[in-house]
Amino acid sequence: MDLTEIKAAARKSAFARRKAAFGAGYPAQSAYLSEVLAGYRGVPLAGYMPIRTEINPIAAMAEAAAHGLVGVPVIQDAGLPLKFSRWEPDGALKDGPFGAKVPVVDDYFEPEILIVPLVAFDARGGRLGYGGGFYDRTLELLRAKRATLAIGFAFGAQEADDLPLEDTDQPLDMMVTEAGIRDFKR
Repeated sequence: MDLTEIKAAARKSAFARRKAAFGAGYPAQSAYLSEVLAGYRGVPLAGYMPIRTEINPIAAMAEAAAHGLVGVPVIQDAGLPLKFSRWEPDGALKDGPFGAKVPVVDDYFEPEILIVPLVAFDARGGRLGYGGGFYDRTLELLRAKRATLAIGFAFGAQEADDLPLEDTDQPLDMMVTEAGIRDFKR
């Protein structure tokens, strides 16, 4: 099996685990995320608008927006890094690529913290995304300019032992699930 097939199999397994966790309907999914973000009040950050069975960060993003700039990713095109547009809890949204909502008005900025969605993660801060490389390119670009904190956010059931990772995969600094917080920074 080549790496593409291995990654596809890992994603399929992780999607099934995520779907089951999503269906369990955990209350207060973002409580630990809110706790982490409270320690970074006022630091520009980007969350995401959940799609399909992703864990929902919106309550934590809304709390953070009361204290500073919060944005969401806007895909520019295949092969390009993400841009982040200012998001407000009651702001007008439109459909963006892949079904994620984006602000109607583009108001771009560079965040210093990214809440990163994912398909699977491991105990060392490795992350398996959807395969487009958007977050890897974006984190590489932002980290070349300044310290940028990457916080993975997912259900604990999405943890995997042997993720097929590549040199271009950007590691997470921290992982937050509905059950707790793990810090990978060394």
